[in-house]
Amino acid sequence: MDRVADPVAVVRPAVSWSEPVAFVVMTALFVVAPAFVYPVFLMKALCFALFACAFNLLIGYVGLLSFGHALYFGWAGYVSAHAAKVWGLPPEAAIILGTMVAGGLGLVVGALAIRSQGIYFAMITLALAQMMYFFALQAPFTGGEDGIQAVPRGKLFAVFDLADQTTMYFFVLAVFLACFLLIYRVIHSPFGEVLKAIRENEPRAISLGYKTSRYKLLAFVLSATLAGVAGGTKAIVFQLASLTDVHWSMSGEVVLMTLVGGLGTVFGPVAGAFVIVSMENYLAQFGQWVTVIQGVVFVTCVLLFRRGVVGELANLLKIRL
Repeated sequence: MDRVADPVAVVRPAVSWSEPVAFVVMTALFVVAPAFVYPVFLMKALCFALFACAFNLLIGYVGLLSFGHALYFGWAGYVSAHAAKVWGLPPEAAIILGTMVAGGLGLVVGALAIRSQGIYFAMITLALAQMMYFFALQAPFTGGEDGIQAVPRGKLFAVFDLADQTTMYFFVLAVFLACFLLIYRVIHSPFGEVLKAIRENEPRAISLGYKTSRYKLLAFVLSATLAGVAGGTKAIVFQLASLTDVHWSMSGEVVLMTLVGGLGTVFGPVAGAFVIVSMENYLAQFGQWVTVIQGVVFVTCVLLFRRGVVGELANLLKIRL
């Protein structure tokens, strides 16, 4: 038995009306967005939004800060790209294979890392991610510094040609929405309430009989798996898997997206991802100064918007997002 009493902190609140309404509005905006915004930009933002949502599941609802989430994002991309280009797998199978590898890596890293807490946990995840980065740099099938290029998009279910930008966009949107709903269901389930109890007071959760290590490991694996979905999808979209996606700076970028949007909020990571990707896209002419601008935005959010963009908005309107 994992518990001996009903969880204290695991009193399931009623789902706020604001969240379903916000989801419908968000979905409607994404459906009509290709008519006004370049689809490739939208696909990139959606992939990073899913990555940020996966990361937020871990840090926002369990309180575990991973500095190595690029490991799952990047390696899922490598595996998906290799499977599609070399093995000739269809895109859906390539993404699933990359996702499974990311989940397996998450299981290994999580089993090692959750034995520690705080900064030690973060440093272990970073160290293991850097180890896999150098492996990616040397491994022959990853292409080294050149990466895996010219990855074929193929046909989805042997019917829908993903070479068409509109078809590709709606496939990415479907993947994002499905994973977003899964995350939403998880955080509003009894399992999600236990995760929140662990975040708020782990000793108390342990005293109630919960095997907190198991819950944290499962959350870690789930977060890594969803990050793998994002990485595999991105590799198919851009027909490229590169070292950039497994570098430590990518792990830092997803932290920035989550904090800017709103840590521990459902829609915050999505907003944060679109803010950061928009800055990188539309401020590209400033070169390296983009990093400086991102730093200024991050410091401003930390000092003035402690809850993030969505968190502050939700607090102002007195609703839950």
